[in-house]
Formats: sequence, C-alpha cells, structure tokens
Amino acid sequence: MASRDQLYASLDAYLAALSARDVGRAPLAAQVFNTENNVRLSPGDGCWNTITARDPYDLRFADPERGQVAVFTAIEETDALNPCCIRLQVGDDGLITGVETVVARNKDEGFPFGPQKYERKPVLEEVIPAAERMTREELVRIANGYFETIERNDGTIRTKFHPDCNRVENGVQTTNNAGFPLAVARMGCEAQFALGWYRYDDDLRARRFPLVDIERGIVLAYGFIDHSGRLGEYTLTNGERAVSPVRRPHSYYLAEAFKIRNGMIQQVEADFLTVPYRMPSPWDGQ
Repeated sequence: MASRDQLYASLDAYLAALSARDVGRAPLAAQVFNTENNVRLSPGDGCWNTITARDPYDLRFADPERGQVAVFTAIEETDALNPCCIRLQVGDDGLITGVETVVARNKDEGFPFGPQKYERKPVLEEVIPAAERMTREELVRIANGYFETIERNDGTIRTKFHPDCNRVENGVQTTNNAGFPLAVARMGCEAQFALGWYRYDDDLRARRFPLVDIERGIVLAYGFIDHSGRLGEYTLTNGERAVSPVRRPHSYYLAEAFKIRNGMIQQVEADFLTVPYRMPSPWDGQ
C-alpha cells in the first residue's frame, strides 16, 4: 500500500508532467483508464494540449487504503483560468492506473460563475485528531446525505451542517455571498436547502465516493445532477414563489469534496460542468 507521502509524490510528478505538456514524464502504468470531463481519452489528450500554466491553488488529499489521491487546483488555458479537479488511482509501485480530470471551463457555460477566487481554506487542511476521526462508512453516509438533501429538494435536511459551513463552486463561494446575483447564495448551506430552493434538481445520479481521507475528514464524490426541465413555478417552504432556472433537459457532471468533522459538513468544494442530458459515466463498473 502506497503511503500518503508516496501518493503525493505521484501526484506531484503527474502535475509537473502536465504543466510541461509532456505525458512521457508522468509515472503512468502500461494501462491507464483516463477521462476528462466524463469522456474517456488517451493519456496526453485533452488539457495536456492546452494548459499554459497551473495556478498555485492546491487543495490535496489522499486515501492510502484505496490508493487514491486528488487535487483541486486551477489551470490556465491561454486566455482563461479554469477550476480543475484531478484524481489519480495509484498502484503499490507508485504508477498511475487511473486518472479522472474535471475542468470547468467557465467561458463554455451558459451561466458563467464569477468572480472566481482560488484561496486556501484552512478548515480543509486541518488534520482530525485520531480520537475524533470517523469511519469511512460514516463519512460517506454524511456526504451522501448532502446529495439526498439536494435531490428534489423539498426543505428536508438529510445530513448535518456545521453552522459556519460554506460551499465553493467553480471557484466562487455560493453561500453567505452578498455579491452573488442569486439571492439564495446570500444564505448559509443549511438555510438554502431548508428553503427548498433546489427543487428542480431531479436526480443526483451515478454517485461515487472513490476517495475518503479519514485523517482529514474529507470525502471526494462524483456524480451527475439531472434536470428534466419540467418544473416551472414552485413554492418555497417560506411560502414564496420561485421559478426554475432550468427549463430544458440538462445535466451537470461534478466532482465534490466534503470536509466533515464531528458528524457535520464544515466546507464543500465542487467543480462541475454541463454534459449531455443523462450522460452515462465511463467509470461505471470500474
């Protein structure tokens, strides 16, 4: 089993090769299952062709028991700095057997997020004292409860949130953010869901939890948010009327990290992008 330091070394070597656009320098196994934005690609394709720099932002975590390591960062592609999550599956020999890359190219989205900020968040870097650590199963249950809460969101809270919980999506804080154009983003995590704002999120589909960093209390999840588009007006739990922003079939593919401590979600970090409606995952069955 590769140690945390060994996993981070494999990640560093991969990122250095990516920044140099030289896939031959990456410590890849002979056979690699590689995807970018939910499409299987040959190693060296995709953002390997377009990266011009990597931002210093580096939120990393690891799961030595499962041979998993990941980073949230941002990559420059000529005239755009794009949030990016890279997950690596690493063998005992340090060679990479799987790569899952999510690049949220803001300029390609119909509703661009901004202004984006890539800042360290100390709460995400804190190590949980050994006596306070939760099991893998407990951490996944709490993270999955977040998805259960947002799916057809009716105000029922199916997980636990820390009072100071914040969420950052594609480099933008979407909770407690007075400057965000949507009023709901000025509220806290639990308050948003208690309002039933996200009623239009029909399905949180194909959920995966490939990396659980027990030492740091972080769960990295993947999946899709499917919007059928059939919902128009609806009533929030406070009695106010709302209108769904999604009126056509639409899906997001996401990578989402949850910091969990004392049984509560403290912080959420997510990168996501639009994909074809109900697009399957190439990772199904892997």
